[in-house]
Amino acid sequence: MREEIGYIPVGEAELYVEDVGDPHAPALLVLHGGPGGNAYVLREGLQDYLEGFRVVYFDQRGSGRSLELPQDPRLFTVDALVEDTLALAEALGIERFGLLAHGFGAVVALEVLRRYPEAEGAVLLGPWVSFPWLAARLAEAAGLTPGEDPEENLEAALAKAEPKLLFDRLMFPSPRGRLEYEWLAEGSGILGPDTPALAFLQNGLWRLDYTPYLTPSSKALAVVVGERDGTSYPYAEEVAERLRAPIRVVPEAGHYPWIDAPEAFGEAFRSALTQVLAPQGW
Repeated sequence: MREEIGYIPVGEAELYVEDVGDPHAPALLVLHGGPGGNAYVLREGLQDYLEGFRVVYFDQRGSGRSLELPQDPRLFTVDALVEDTLALAEALGIERFGLLAHGFGAVVALEVLRRYPEAEGAVLLGPWVSFPWLAARLAEAAGLTPGEDPEENLEAALAKAEPKLLFDRLMFPSPRGRLEYEWLAEGSGILGPDTPALAFLQNGLWRLDYTPYLTPSSKALAVVVGERDGTSYPYAEEVAERLRAPIRVVPEAGHYPWIDAPEAFGEAFRSALTQVLAPQGW
């Protein structure tokens, strides 16, 4: 199988990229979550479902294995991530592509679709589009009653428990799933900097609510979410409704549904890919 790994400059950033599969096959650009995550766990978990595609896994600017950037909030915006994605596609000579986005990557994917006519569509996995909603869920995970201010909800939640503990409570329906994820993540040896998360925090991340921009699109969209993913469900139902996109809810699965329920996820995921790409004749 063809696999090209390296670094590609895009503006002031330099991205770590794994370009996998037949270069003439339908192309999928993978947008990981975060801010500040990396594509390693997505490739490990999803590559078996993506045979027959050209898949571009990459770590976003300043994240994971990509080159570090200064902690300058001007360098870490949704606009910058969108521009990087488009510049990467151009650098690789990819004119038409679909998007596969996880968590926070959904906001980037939706903006790419809005701005770039040749982007065919997107599958959104466990989308994070409303950080105020997520902040309220974190407060509840800490045993608190959320108020109206998202930053106050976040601050109160973090005063009660470490962020990892709170996210674990929301993301993983079972200790087995959490341990399997941690085995993969720790086994990768990737210790990316905190710079992207801190810079986005300075930019008011927890007040970011993309919901008003969720409108029906001419692009094909599909949502796949774990039924027990407290970071995105049941809000994902509203996301799908506003986008008029089909939603597939994977029973007993969390934020990484391919770990918790691989068979059910595989069925839902392949169906979503068909929904998004078949209209384009791929």
